Amino acid sequence: MKIHFFGAAGEVTGSNSLVEIGDKKIIVDCGMFQGSNFNEGKNHDPLPYAAKEISAVIITHAHLDHTGRLPLLVKNGYTGFFYATPATKELVELVLKDALHVMEHDSVKFGLPVLYSEQDIAMVMDQFKTLDYYEWADLFHDDSVRIYLREAGHIFGSAFVELVAEGKRLVFSGDVGNVKVPILRDTDDLPQDIDLLVCESTYGNRLHESDQTRRDILEKVVLEAVRRGGVLMIPSFSLERTQELLYELDKLIEQQHRLPKVPIFLDSPLAIGATRVYRKYTNYYDTSAKELMRSGDDMFDFPGLVLSETREDSKRINTVPSPKIIIAGAGMMNGGRIIYHALRYLSDKNNTLMIIGYQSQDTLGRRLQDGDKVVEIMGERVEVRCQIKTVGAFSAHGDQRKLLNWISSSNRPPRKICLNHGDVEAMQVLAGKIKDKLGTEVVLAEKNLVIEI
Repeated sequence: MKIHFFGAAGEVTGSNSLVEIGDKKIIVDCGMFQGSNFNEGKNHDPLPYAAKEISAVIITHAHLDHTGRLPLLVKNGYTGFFYATPATKELVELVLKDALHVMEHDSVKFGLPVLYSEQDIAMVMDQFKTLDYYEWADLFHDDSVRIYLREAGHIFGSAFVELVAEGKRLVFSGDVGNVKVPILRDTDDLPQDIDLLVCESTYGNRLHESDQTRRDILEKVVLEAVRRGGVLMIPSFSLERTQELLYELDKLIEQQHRLPKVPIFLDSPLAIGATRVYRKYTNYYDTSAKELMRSGDDMFDFPGLVLSETREDSKRINTVPSPKIIIAGAGMMNGGRIIYHALRYLSDKNNTLMIIGYQSQDTLGRRLQDGDKVVEIMGERVEVRCQIKTVGAFSAHGDQRKLLNWISSSNRPPRKICLNHGDVEAMQVLAGKIKDKLGTEVVLAEKNLVIEI
């Protein structure tokens, strides 16, 4: 059995691994590379394998950096199934259509190429085969390869994958969720007797603020922004981060009356569509969210919230006087509606930008997080005078402590661990911590690495 690494190897985007078992080839995730441009050049490179030879594709969750190149598989001849939870299937369709919309817009405005078509997306959706959590699936009906999905606690429908074949047990973490996040259930413990764990390491060198301070931090940032009479911009990933924000704002505004009522615009068609999926799969909620739902409180709606679904709705936000709050994608500010608000509002010292998610190298969000005082947005030079706040407590990824606890959650540590989905420094720091704590062999993923078991 061989495991090949083609993406998220020494970086945090483009997740793509291949498991070779005899004559069968199984892909785990096939994500888009996200950098300075939403649809950057590496995404147009040929696939590193023949799509026609792939036997099955497993999807851990719906984020674009794990799903964005799925249409290239069918475009290049893949005819097998895509396996994922039911919620992930619905979210993948929204994510791919949203990405196509952005690419088509960028093609018209900037002459950038489009990666795939509406027909390619339709073919992907036709080839889905959904699996729920905690059910073994025999991929080829001969008991040669079985998979089992467990709760990853990262975003709605996210799973980590247990794969059993040739007497070996592999686990692919996908992305591991943060601790005690609203709405979602906690990450399940690891199974026993793992021969290889492929584990993400996004925050392998960092610790988040305590989950208890999440709401307090949000309250403080909002109150400061309102006091200055400015605009609070929140670039937010449309899946999970946005719904978590809505949940916390609902608590602060409608239940606890800790915030003044100011206009709050959810300026993201993808986030609005994703929230409808959240409302559909209430069986995925944690206990607190289920109790809130039973009490009759709609945790995704509260006084002052305005859904800006169309482009005209988005433009009307500019006519609303400050103070106001704008939640918009993309989460790394490498595309989407947030860049139009950034162009308009970054130069005003009364405004605030609150960064609540991981920012990849070379993205606008990363440059602002790193303190750049001048940035370029859509060809225009913009001086950064607004307040920049970074809040790790809202991350959908577990920090170093969570990752170490999760890796240690099995009675016996994995025999071998490969760290992927992390910058090199984050992987190195986490690898050292794992070796100190568990004494397990740790390998760092790099492009075209092959591990044989």
